[in-house]
Amino acid sequence: MTQETQAITSGTPGASVGLTCDASTMAGPGPPAVRGGSAPTGHGWRDDRRRHGGGNLGAKELQMSVLDRFRLDGRVAIVTGASSGLGVDFARGLAEAGADVVLGARRVERLEATAKLVEAAGRRALAVAVDVADPAGAERVAAAAMEAFGRVDVLVNNAGIGTAVPALKETPEQFRTVLDVNLSGCYWMAQAAARVMRPGSSIVNISSVLGLTTAGLPQAAYTASKAGLIGLTRDLAQQWTGRQGIRVNALAPGFFRSEMTDEYRPGYIETQLTRVLDGRFGEPAELTAALLFLASDAGSFVTGQTLVVDGGFSIT
Repeated sequence: MTQETQAITSGTPGASVGLTCDASTMAGPGPPAVRGGSAPTGHGWRDDRRRHGGGNLGAKELQMSVLDRFRLDGRVAIVTGASSGLGVDFARGLAEAGADVVLGARRVERLEATAKLVEAAGRRALAVAVDVADPAGAERVAAAAMEAFGRVDVLVNNAGIGTAVPALKETPEQFRTVLDVNLSGCYWMAQAAARVMRPGSSIVNISSVLGLTTAGLPQAAYTASKAGLIGLTRDLAQQWTGRQGIRVNALAPGFFRSEMTDEYRPGYIETQLTRVLDGRFGEPAELTAALLFLASDAGSFVTGQTLVVDGGFSIT
């Protein structure tokens, strides 16, 4: 059994220590250590809504302003792949909207910086080591969230890896590794979260514009995984929205700076940006705003959809 490390504080933001625990004990006696912020005061209007795919909206929801619908106060979000890149921006954006955030990544030591960003927004953070390709690992993340916060309202399936291997040279192991994380991992996390989510919750799968088009690199495994994730999104929406009140949508980002784009060959990005109608990289805040729409009640009548955020890349 591997050792997993979880960051905790003594109750004062910035005063942190490290706790190392065996994966099998993460849901053991006593709640997982939670960093920063303040506990929610109640579940509010969400507790009496019980919407199952088209039921009446609650009175309090009908009185909410448009901007209030983007708020996530008192809710709990899980973000996988939260140790770097867009996962960091997603976690910070969810916290700024009012959510406490469970941070998942294989490189748990790198979640410390993300946790501090969540705390700086006045919310609480819980860091959990997870390999999403392992179904048991996904279950542990959901269990840790429930033990620490008592609820899961939002899941952002962001963990992913990319490769660029010519199809005639790609090995079965290389192909399976990408699909195990990018597609199967999202399924295992969605299963684990849906088992504990209440009606009105939201799952957002981070796909890619490469699930819809090509971009001049040999990326069969990556594009297959991201196209598959769009199909998975539709199917889970039709299974869960009507029966369980859980919306499931996908984001398909175009070119945003990340560890993955840093590894492209010299000159590649420049050739692809000519296809972006705005002629530039996307800014993380632009993608995070789209995420908040899908995760919050601003998108309460949206399910089974893929929202493309690519500056027009996919239509050229």
